[in-house]
Amino acid sequence: MNQAITNRDDSLAELDRLAELTEDVLRRCRARGASEVDVGVGVDVGLDVNVRLGEVESIEHTRDRGLSLTVYFGKCKGSASTADLHPDSIEKTIEHACAIARFTEEDPCNGLADADLLAHDFPDLDLWHPWDITAEEAADLAQRCEEAGRNHDSRISNSEGATVQIGSSLAVGATSNGFFSRERDTRHMISAALLAEDGSGMQRDYWYESVRSASDFPDVESIGRKAAERTVARLGARKLGTTQCPVLFTPQVARSLIGHYLAAVSGGALYRRASFLVDHIGKPVFPEFVQIVERPHIRRGQASASFDAEGVATRDSDLVTDGRVARYLLGSYAARKLGMRSTGNAGGVHNVIVTHGEEDFHGLLKQMGTGLVVTELMGQGVSLLTGDYSRGASGFWVENGEIVHPVEEITIASNLREMFANIVAIGSDVDPRSHILTGSILLDRLTVAGS
Repeated sequence: MNQAITNRDDSLAELDRLAELTEDVLRRCRARGASEVDVGVGVDVGLDVNVRLGEVESIEHTRDRGLSLTVYFGKCKGSASTADLHPDSIEKTIEHACAIARFTEEDPCNGLADADLLAHDFPDLDLWHPWDITAEEAADLAQRCEEAGRNHDSRISNSEGATVQIGSSLAVGATSNGFFSRERDTRHMISAALLAEDGSGMQRDYWYESVRSASDFPDVESIGRKAAERTVARLGARKLGTTQCPVLFTPQVARSLIGHYLAAVSGGALYRRASFLVDHIGKPVFPEFVQIVERPHIRRGQASASFDAEGVATRDSDLVTDGRVARYLLGSYAARKLGMRSTGNAGGVHNVIVTHGEEDFHGLLKQMGTGLVVTELMGQGVSLLTGDYSRGASGFWVENGEIVHPVEEITIASNLREMFANIVAIGSDVDPRSHILTGSILLDRLTVAGS
């Protein structure tokens, strides 16, 4: 139990072994007649320690291995995977992928990414920071985090626990048309969830920090205190009557709004014509002051990568320029369906940055005057086809630029097209814990329905 399992001193040697295995699988698939092959092999190591009410509840060590394989016989595709790197399991995975490809119909858009788009330059993005920590040391951190939260306010009545998670990943990817990568990355998280109670009832909230390097964590006590502050602030929550008012999304929920936009301009939704933003390149969607960019090579970034899930090189680019759609988000298959080329977004986006103004959260409250601050969203009532938006929410009611009281059990409704067009301001209070980096977003007017 005292061993620091996440200090991967053998990571380079392990990558060598994974690289040999990857090359062997490529050769074996080609020998079976596959015209194109895509192989990925990875090893994930983790330690999760959870404490509750000062006692260690669980310690979980994980070591997961996996191989994913896609083969093409002409334009026929077959995919298979295994969580076991034993030779027999790998052989069966190859057999299954090849068998599937032989019995599927041809699709002219199938195939590997175009060779001229593949990444061959792999700059150091500073993503590898193994955390040399034992289970006992992790438990101590979790206990300190929870204790700071529980002691922060007398109204904190219970705890759902504090958790320390340590993780490292090694991966090798290769394609038969010349792509080969070796990568290492780490991700660590500390979180706490607390309950508060007074005469008005009970409330729950949480806080967490997620970093590539443990040296970037704030002191763990501050995480517990933040969870406590958020929990206590929800006490005395009231319901609202149905109204229309300005709405301010805090950064934690504002990024979901940007996420809906990214989903609407993603290839799968576009070629199926299941998005309200079909045929919108160059057209205005946001106000002119809104700029959104993708920056894949930020050092220690939450989603930094030199290449996408197909090996296509990533690059800095504009997604929204002066409020207009600058480009779509495409992998190779979707790009071919649309008569375009991959944008290096197979598997998603890499560090999306929404430019912001100078006002912080409190400045946006003053600008809003009277309205609703949304801190939590619930439900999945969003249609990319029509843009219709209706989600449960909770947060705070604001009057004269000051928070008056918390609110709960409300629904906010509008249409994404109108919401995007009616953004009034974007705050400087950017939340760095996500791959979508945005501050608070102030919307001119939404319908707020009470229960």
